[in-house]
Order: sequence, then C-alpha cells, then structure tokens
Amino acid sequence: MSDQVPQQPETPASAGSDWESIAMYTRYEDAQRAVDHLADKRFPVESVRIIGSDVRLVEQVLGRLSWGRAAGGGAAAGAWLGLLFGLLLLILVSNIGVFEALLWGLFWGALFGATLALVSYAMTGGARDFISRRDLQPQHYDIQVRRQNAADAKQVLAGL
Repeated sequence: MSDQVPQQPETPASAGSDWESIAMYTRYEDAQRAVDHLADKRFPVESVRIIGSDVRLVEQVLGRLSWGRAAGGGAAAGAWLGLLFGLLLLILVSNIGVFEALLWGLFWGALFGATLALVSYAMTGGARDFISRRDLQPQHYDIQVRRQNAADAKQVLAGL
C-alpha cells in the first residue's frame, strides 16, 4: 500500500522548468517502488527524478562520550589508516615482511588516531560529551518527470 498523495506539491520546485511533479509519497520506499514500476514498464527512467522536500535534521544521541570512548574511536579510525600506510610501506621498502609492515602500520596508526582524538576531545572542554548520528529526513518525496513524458508517466503509474 502506498502513501501517494494526489495533489501537487506546495513548493514551486518545478515552476518554470521542464520538470513536472506526477506523484507525491510520504515514504522513500514508495517513491522508489513507483520509479521501479516505471522502469519495469519500459518507461524512459532517465527523465525521472525523486525530490525529497521539507527536510528536517534529526540527531539521534547514541551515548555518552568519555576519554576512553574518544581514545578507542580514534584508535580504531587511525588503525585503518595505519594499515593503509603499512601496505604502502610494504610496496616501497623491499626488505620488510608483510606481517611486520602491517603490524607497524596498525600500531602507529592506532597510536596517532587515539592521540588526535584525545586532543580533539580535550579541546571541546566538555561542550559536547555525547556521541550522535545525524540524519536528514524529508517529509515527502515527489516523483518528477520531464514535461514531455508526464502524461505517459501518469498513465503508467495509474497501473501501480
């Protein structure tokens, strides 16, 4: 079941352009399914776009940030970078073993990452003692097509 809203969007996103809004959905999955339906019916989907409108920022707090968490997160991020440098060292230095190069890169990368994260955490002065994830969430999604294809697209979507 889709959340298609029959009216045109209130925002003048397509005014004065060669795009026309043919459907509006409150869930991205429904908009995606509509475009997939158009593709299944051999509609030229190169002339289709999904526009997310009325965007809001949602920040989900995941937990408290501490010295240990800051150091651990920095060490993990630095370790990945260190492994990359270890592989580079392996390529550039001919008399070093694979295990030695990767271990060296892992160790120094983790150490550098943890140090950098701890310095960064100390500089915040306790102003942001939490970990969070930010997400942009549109309130609705418009399916827009080029004006010359709008009538055909509406007809195809009527069968959805």
